[in-house]
Amino acid sequence: MTLDGIGGVGTAWLVAALLLGIAELLVPGVFLIFLAIAAAITGAATFVLADMPLSLQLLSFAAWSVATVLIGRRWYRDYPVAGDAVRLNDRTAAMIGTTARLETAIEHGRGRVIVGDGAWPATGPDLPAGATVTIVAVEGGVLTVEAA
Repeated sequence: MTLDGIGGVGTAWLVAALLLGIAELLVPGVFLIFLAIAAAITGAATFVLADMPLSLQLLSFAAWSVATVLIGRRWYRDYPVAGDAVRLNDRTAAMIGTTARLETAIEHGRGRVIVGDGAWPATGPDLPAGATVTIVAVEGGVLTVEAA
């Protein structure tokens, strides 16, 4: 069956746009969505200009891909993702700014802190066991704390 039999080349571009959109949902990276938009625009153009040659379709897709990526880059530069959304899937980074309790005293700069249901190695000023601390940094699985 040829592409003409299933609705034409425009339909193929729209299916490609749909597949790229689904791929973006499955493997988020904020990149495939721009290609999906470019494929959708190219698909719409092939419906309007039914006799558009394949070379022009590919050129359209390439041009719209570049345009949408540049627009996306500008958007994310002007409106950066801020707050907790940046650290959503980074458990250690999400701990920064939270308070915790020392499991063992920090002596000579080293101790252990209880976070949730686990204990983590910690560095910071000498403090007694049970003291409340604020997590200020995480590096290599070691929490840096200061007195709360």
